[in-house]
Amino acid sequence: MIILIIAFDQITKYLAKAYLAGGKVVDFIPRAVQFRYAENTGMAFSLFSGARWIFIVLTVVVCAGVMWYMFSNRCRSLWMYWSLGVVVSGGLGNLVDRARFGYVVDFIEPTFMNFAVFNIADSAVTLGAVSLVLYLVFDLFKKDGEKADE
Repeated sequence: MIILIIAFDQITKYLAKAYLAGGKVVDFIPRAVQFRYAENTGMAFSLFSGARWIFIVLTVVVCAGVMWYMFSNRCRSLWMYWSLGVVVSGGLGNLVDRARFGYVVDFIEPTFMNFAVFNIADSAVTLGAVSLVLYLVFDLFKKDGEKADE
């Protein structure tokens, strides 16, 4: 799964760079989403632009720690395993860009609201994190419910 998400992310970024660089904009879903090439040297919403090596080191450390946890038989829930895997794949997808180019290729731009341009890896990090939070909330309530039954 991790390899497939990274591959999909890198292929879409390659296509965005090949076909959208130079200012071309493509309506994907009219009045909702368009494709527009952007280079992001920071993180979400271009925060901390120019901190390339900090992002690279931080991403490597966090992804290595999460993968160690995932693959060392400590992750007992398939839901948590998949959530962490999606987050890691997004982190690694953006890491590839930062290491190769010094920036992350973004190309998905919502037009129905004022929001940052993003990519598949960003979506993976966000969706994986949301899934992980939901898992932790459900697990918390499950444990509280088990304690109440005792």
